[in-house]
This record gives sequence, C-alpha cells and structure tokens, in this order.
Amino acid sequence: MFTQALRATPRPLIVASALFFAAAYFAIRFPDAPGAGVGSYVSTFLIALPSFVAFLRYLGARGTAISLLALTAFGYAIEMMGIVTRFPYGPFYYGDALGAKLFGLVPYLLPLSYAPLVIGAVAASWSPGLPRRALWIIRSALLLTLVDGVLDPGAASLGFWVWPGGGAYYGVPLSNYAGWLFSGALAAALLLAAGRWRGAPLPGLLDSAVVALAFWAGVSVFSGLLFPALLGTALYAHLLHLRARLRACHPAKTTPDDRPV
Repeated sequence: MFTQALRATPRPLIVASALFFAAAYFAIRFPDAPGAGVGSYVSTFLIALPSFVAFLRYLGARGTAISLLALTAFGYAIEMMGIVTRFPYGPFYYGDALGAKLFGLVPYLLPLSYAPLVIGAVAASWSPGLPRRALWIIRSALLLTLVDGVLDPGAASLGFWVWPGGGAYYGVPLSNYAGWLFSGALAAALLLAAGRWRGAPLPGLLDSAVVALAFWAGVSVFSGLLFPALLGTALYAHLLHLRARLRACHPAKTTPDDRPV
C-alpha cells in the first residue's frame, strides 16, 4: 500500500521531504549557526507555500484570503489565551528561537506554520462517505493532535517553546494534547465555515503537512525521541496514502495541481 502511494506522489514532494528531513540534522546540531533565524523564516515559508498555492486553486482568491485571515486571527488568539490563562494547553511560553513576537507573546511566524497544518488535516480527513460535517471536524482534530505528538517534543528540544513544569510525554504535559483536540476542532470548523469546501479537496492541500512531518520526524530521529520518530514516520506514510486517494479523485487535474511547488 505504501509503495503504491509513493508511486502516486510527485517526485518534487519526495525530494522536498528528503531535503527537510536532512535539514533537521543541521537544526539540531547547529541551532546557533549564523543566519539560523533567517533560515527559520525562509524554511517555514517554503514549507507553507505548496498548500497555500493549492488552496488558491481550490477555493479561489476570495475564499483563500478569508480562510487564511480567519486562521491567522484564530491562531494568534488561541495561543495568546493559552499563554496568559494556561487554557487550553497548560502552562507554556514561546522561546526566542522563533524570532519577534506579537505583543511579546506569540511569534509573528505562527500563521505560516499553523495554517498549513490545519489545511492539510482538514483535506486529509475528507471522505466521500462522511454523513455529517461534525465527523469531518472530529477527524481533523484527531489528526492534528497526532501531528502535534510529533511536533511538540521536537520543538521543545529546539527551544521553540517551553513547558516550565515538564510533562509525561517527552517533557510535554498531556493537557497540551487535550488542548489540541479542542483548538483543532475549532480551527477545522472555522476553516470549513470560512471557505466553500465542495467536492474532493485537491491533493496538493496536504503537501505542506507532508513536508512539515518529514522535518519534524527528522528532528525526532536526530534528537533520539523514539516514539515521536515512529509516530512521524507512520503519519508521513498515512498522509501519502490519503494524498494518493485524493489524487484519484482528480484525474484530470493532477498534472498542474499535483505539484508541491
């Protein structure tokens, strides 16, 4: 099954995944290298770009603008609330590795990393047999939470954010994942309400999440985080399978729309 999904995956997406997996090694070994801050901004933008382009093709300019603005506002709001009130994630704060912060709390970079994950999770959770939108939202929230199970331990090891009290899962408290279920459901519902998602999503909507998973799985591998590394590998394969399924729903569009960049 994975071999079939791999064959249906565009070569540029495989190459981008391999490059960002390798980049994780340098992020771990040389976090303070000259230009690392600029590199973080550039790499985050490059990871986000494929899904943003596919989103523009899927919803059009107006739907894309409304959806991204809504996700940006929500992302800043929920993260600020989390830092100030400790709800819904538990006590945490952002380190200095992600650069300047809005109101000194949340990095300006947040929308570029958060929105593509939500877009990818919602697109991956689509199914022609889903009887209700509520089930689509729940599936999206569960997938986002699993992705965060790969992302958070690695991000904490890089100093992107800090959990002062530690936690049971590689230093991350379990309350964080309950919070991701909550915020993920809200984000998925907001995204579906802001845009007119009709018919099968384009496979390219998953591409940024796929590349992001390759990077964070690499961070886990090179940091010695065994379970997040295994989870990241499994989720990467799962997203490629779901991408191939969406690709089959768009046989006439796979040539222009199936490219990750």
